[in-house]
Order: sequence, then C-alpha cells, then structure tokens
Amino acid sequence: MESGNGAMSDAMNFDEPEHVRMLRDQTRRFVAEHMPRAKAREWDRGNIFPREVFDKFAALGMMGLTTEERYGGAGVDIYATMAVIEEIAKRSVALACPYIMAVCYAGMNLGESASEEQKETLLPKVAAGKLMFAYGLSEPNVGGDLATVETTAAREGDEIVLNGAKRWCTGAHIADYIFCLARSGPREEKYKNLSIVLVPADAAGLTITPLGHLGIRGVETKDVILENVRVPAANILGGPEKWNKGWGQLAGRALEVEKLELSACALGLAEAALADAWTYAEERVQFGKPIAHHQAIRHSLAEARTKVQAMRHMLYHAAWLANNNRPCSVETSMAKLFCCEGAAEVSEQAIRVVGAYGLSDDMDLERYLRDAKSLPIVGGSSNMQKNNIANRLKLGA
Repeated sequence: MESGNGAMSDAMNFDEPEHVRMLRDQTRRFVAEHMPRAKAREWDRGNIFPREVFDKFAALGMMGLTTEERYGGAGVDIYATMAVIEEIAKRSVALACPYIMAVCYAGMNLGESASEEQKETLLPKVAAGKLMFAYGLSEPNVGGDLATVETTAAREGDEIVLNGAKRWCTGAHIADYIFCLARSGPREEKYKNLSIVLVPADAAGLTITPLGHLGIRGVETKDVILENVRVPAANILGGPEKWNKGWGQLAGRALEVEKLELSACALGLAEAALADAWTYAEERVQFGKPIAHHQAIRHSLAEARTKVQAMRHMLYHAAWLANNNRPCSVETSMAKLFCCEGAAEVSEQAIRVVGAYGLSDDMDLERYLRDAKSLPIVGGSSNMQKNNIANRLKLGA
C-alpha cells in the first residue's frame, strides 16, 4: 500500500503500511503501561479525563498525524490516525475522545479551513498536544439539520457577538475552543447565512453545564450557553473573509474524517468486547467442557469475528480514500453506519456469551456496550448515513 515516497499507492494490497504498524505497536505499549483496565474503569465511573495520561501520550508525538510538517506535525495521515484511535478505544474512550478533539476536531478543521495566520498560530499547538476543540454544532432544537441553527453571530466593528445555546458539546470543559456554528445572516438564506467561529472556552459570557450521558464517559457531555460573548473577527474560521461561508467549511474532508474517527472507536470497542468474550469462552467450563466447545457459543463468536473483520475492511478502505483525497462520502457513511451499528451488536453478543458476569461492572463488557450504544446516534445518526448513501448514489433520481 506504500509507494517509494511513503505514500499509499493504488495497488490492491491489504498489508498495513510499515509506519502504521509501528504506530500501532507504540500505542499498544503505551496502553499496556499507562492505561491498565482498573484505571479505565475508574475513569468511566468517575467521568474523569486522565489529563496526565493524555499529556504523556502527546509527548510521544502522536498529536501531529493530521498536521502538515511545516506547522510542526508529522504530515496529514488519516489512515494512521484511525489506527491510533482504534488502539486507544480498545481500552478507553476517556483518552480516545480527547485525542479526537485534538487531532481531528482541531487538527483536521484547521488544516482544511483555517487562514494561514490561524494555521501558523494554532496548528503547532495541536501537534504538541496543547490544543483541543469541542464541537458546538447541535442545539436544543437542532440536531441533524444543522443549517437551521438558532445561535446567532453578529459583527460589531472588529468583534463578533454570539448569543444562543449549544448541546451535546463533548469535552467542552477540557477544550480550549468551542468550534461554534452560528447563523450570521438572514434566517431565510439557508446554507448562505452560516459562519464558524472559534470561541475560547473561557470567554466572558460563556457558561458550560453538564449533561448526563449513557456512555462515552471520561469526557463529559456539556451544554454551552453563549450570552453576548465577544470574540475578535479574526476568530472566524478562515478569517473575516469566510463570514457567511461556514456551510462549505463543514462539508469538506473534515466531515468525512468525523465519520471515520467514530468508526475507528467502534472498531476498537468491538475488538475489545470480542477478545474478552473469546477468552472467557475458552476458560469457562460448563457441562464438563469449556463453553467454547458448545455450538451456540462457537456460532455466536464466529459471527462476531466475521463482523469485526468486515468493519475493519470498511473503515480502512474509506480512510485510504480520504487520505488520498478521493471522493469518499458514500464510503465514509457506509463505514459509519456499519461499524457503529456493528459495535453495538458485537458488544451485546459478547455479553450474551459471558452471561451474568458480563453485566457486572467488575468486568469491562458492560462499559463497552454502553459506549457502543451511543455510536449509532452521535456524529450523524445511522438514519442520516442511510440518507446520505441513498442520496449520493442518486436512488430514485
């Protein structure tokens, strides 16, 4: 999959690139040393962001995988980024999600849409692990139809004044900026009246309040209220000339990567759940033999293993397309749909194999299931992905 210059070629080769294998190995060693299972359970139960562990991971240089070398990164490598997310998510989303907030929310969006001045100022911080974005897209009355956001942004001289409310802002309390989508023009000019503003999380007039959440703990989900929040016009993503051009900035490669990063989380969770159930089935003895010898268990685990393998192929094919700047909206939606639904299904299958022990919080399976159940909903629901697939393929046109 690699050409002579290190870039992945067009050849049909399913061997993972050597640099990605090395990143996987390095991430696995880090997880084994710094993210023991007991700590992952502690982070989940206490809804704790492990800042010290995050900083240690950043010190390895892992935050530069979506940042060009001239800004201090390793070069944009979407495929490798997904591999790192997958490996972290096998152990805990309490680190996987903040990693996404830095490398994807901040790194990808800045790299794709920021002004040169913004890139020079902010991307070196991303690559160093010193900058995280939280998405401020959804609102109490706005979910999938983002073009109807009610939060307003008005220009007053060299400042932008924002008012409104954002919902489901994962990790807003640990973020440096809220990546805020706001209506900046007449209400009736849908798609042509939107701007993205980078709002400091500690800005005057901005209030962050917690929301309870089934899974994906360790990075609390938040409401963000903006009351006459003032920021410089230079904080418009892409600079002042991108005023009212936010919709086009949303619908780029960073959007495809958002679908992939959640698919990578899903794959990691499914792999972890399957591995625990597989080991349990080989060790648990009932009716005089390990339950792995009972046909019902064998069939269930074989089905789960097949699904996980298919998830892997779909994710990394779509990541390869995105990495090579090829059209991939259909493939990323297919990956998001299949992987996120698959993680929930595999996690539930794993608990059925383990039985009552799988429901205990002394094991990790119940946490995997809670986390996996969120994934078909967040980041563009499964139904939205189905609509996107059908629309892109011009079904019924």
